[in-house]
Amino acid sequence: MVLQDRAKATRGAIIVGAAQVFEQHGFGTASISLVAEAAQVTKGALYFHFKSKDELAKAVLEEQHAIALAAGEIILAEKAPALETMIRLCGAFGALLAEDLVMRAGIRLTLEASAFNQDVRKPYEDWIATMGHLAGQAIEEGHIKPSVDPATLSRYIVASFTGVQMVSNVLTRREDVMMRIQQMWEILLSGIIHSASGLDPDRLAALIARSHESIRPALGASA
Repeated sequence: MVLQDRAKATRGAIIVGAAQVFEQHGFGTASISLVAEAAQVTKGALYFHFKSKDELAKAVLEEQHAIALAAGEIILAEKAPALETMIRLCGAFGALLAEDLVMRAGIRLTLEASAFNQDVRKPYEDWIATMGHLAGQAIEEGHIKPSVDPATLSRYIVASFTGVQMVSNVLTRREDVMMRIQQMWEILLSGIIHSASGLDPDRLAALIARSHESIRPALGASA
């Protein structure tokens, strides 16, 4: 058991080290030596767990997806109205990008996935499906206009979030990512809220700023 725990800890340290290297250098210029140095392990220990740089990249992506799923499950378990849940999911993912190294490395690797033959569609497909289900529920709850197509809205939200966080990364290293996500929702809500719902778009968008504490249990070891 002690050996198993030690091996698990070593593997976790390697994934965090790999995330650090991939975030800083990208897949192309990252190296096994840099990862071993960042993880503070020998190359032998690293190769015991991962046979190649490709395997390291895939492990970081898998860990990123697991962290995002855990955060999403926390938000969904609160069973808030569907529109609030949609907003808070975006806030939670933004908070993870601001605070969690593995999340940030995973996003960079997603953009470079063709270099190591990784199919990165599933996390996006899962997120779009979840948002589509919630959008349909929000229409039933009378919070989103019935004229809005849930599938179209869900794809648009995921694409908008992706663009917002990428531009935030380029301009400010995501220092303003939460504010930019909130602004995204302020603009979006004005066009989709049902006029009879009595909902305040500004109050709803402000839920973004309260996302950090909810997702702390989902944060990875790198946070």
